[in-house]
Amino acid sequence: MTSSHHERLLASISARAAHVGVIGLGYVGLPLAIAAARAGFSVTGFDIDPAKITTLDAHKSYIAAVPDTVLAEQATAGRFRSTTDFERLGGCDVIVICVPTPLTKHRDPDLSFVEKTARAIAATLRAGQLIVLESTTYPGTTDDVVRTILEETGLKSGLDFFVGFSPEREDPGNPVYETTSIPKVVAGDGPLAASLMEAFYGAVVKTVVPVSSNATAEAVKLTENIFRSVNIALVNELKIVFEAMGIDVWEVIEAAKTKPFGYMPFYPGPGLGGHCIPIDPFYLTWKSREYELPTRFIELAGEINSAMPRHVVSRLAEALDRHQGKALSRSTVLVIGLAYKKNVPDIRESPSLKLIELIEERGGHCEYHDPYVAEIPSTREYSALKGRRSVALDEQSIRQFDAVLVATDHDQVDYAALAAASPLIVDTRNVFHRQGLTGTHIVKA
Repeated sequence: MTSSHHERLLASISARAAHVGVIGLGYVGLPLAIAAARAGFSVTGFDIDPAKITTLDAHKSYIAAVPDTVLAEQATAGRFRSTTDFERLGGCDVIVICVPTPLTKHRDPDLSFVEKTARAIAATLRAGQLIVLESTTYPGTTDDVVRTILEETGLKSGLDFFVGFSPEREDPGNPVYETTSIPKVVAGDGPLAASLMEAFYGAVVKTVVPVSSNATAEAVKLTENIFRSVNIALVNELKIVFEAMGIDVWEVIEAAKTKPFGYMPFYPGPGLGGHCIPIDPFYLTWKSREYELPTRFIELAGEINSAMPRHVVSRLAEALDRHQGKALSRSTVLVIGLAYKKNVPDIRESPSLKLIELIEERGGHCEYHDPYVAEIPSTREYSALKGRRSVALDEQSIRQFDAVLVATDHDQVDYAALAAASPLIVDTRNVFHRQGLTGTHIVKA
């Protein structure tokens, strides 16, 4: 039976006859679903948000990595459809889970989305299906959580169905790499599942990187993000030390990166954003407690990066006092950039939201401008900011603010106009120096 289920599914994948289901149509799920459709598979996307389904049914994409034309092409060809009806999962041969894995307030893993999704799959689970987890998590989740929930049905992994893990590697706004060109790490629960994972992802992306176990693949993703978190924390700490010495950390990094070996540039900022770096490392710190092992580097990096918004606001208050003779509590501040990174509309874990909150906690009044985010949507941690709208960026509006705080250096912002009209600029991204705009009223932070 094991051989027949495996061989039938493998043949179906090879012939592009397998029906693919992708659960969670966000920054990871939707690009993957469309990539699978373009590879020749019939794909159904699942999401709990009816608004997303309505938008997709109108052939409109809310993810920049998926152009409307590509979405419409795949939908018109009958290779992509979307639904909120999870009972249709039973008709899928390959099911990929792309749901959020946030942290609780105490920085413990919140696997509620993964668990609910696994139970939804279990409700229609049948023999001959491949179930894949892409959501970032701690080593052991795929086998100990997803597989365990699925096996509560009485069906057995490796015998009746197959389980694998492949970490997502999406990078919103990256002009060079897309879903199909980013190498894909894959693993399975046993050799049969592993071979199905290689076959499926090998049909969708250009390069597949197999590893020995699901836990190893889960550890790969955490390692990638911890590497970035620790190095960003290092330059953030160096920034504070060099500030005290009167040294420009940006000049130091630019000179250091001319070394052709043994150095890789990372850059400071106002804090970490996105789903990966602020959250994922703590999945490993949580898991390590089970083994009574400390993760000092990871936790220290988290502390340093989490402290950056407060450091930036302190620099803003100091600059207002020195340049304007004005307290932050009596000042109006314009934050440039609500998204966590340049040229994308993604505000997940954006430090800009924390900056606005901190400024207003100290009595200041804050507005924002972002060409990609017209209005602040509902968020779990910053519900009080919901509904605020991006203000226009013209000379008259700029002059109404005591200071401009650049949190995200979008290319569509007229920095020359800001430099000319604003009495004080606090720049956390070094964008003014990069554009050759100088002045005593421009302060780096």
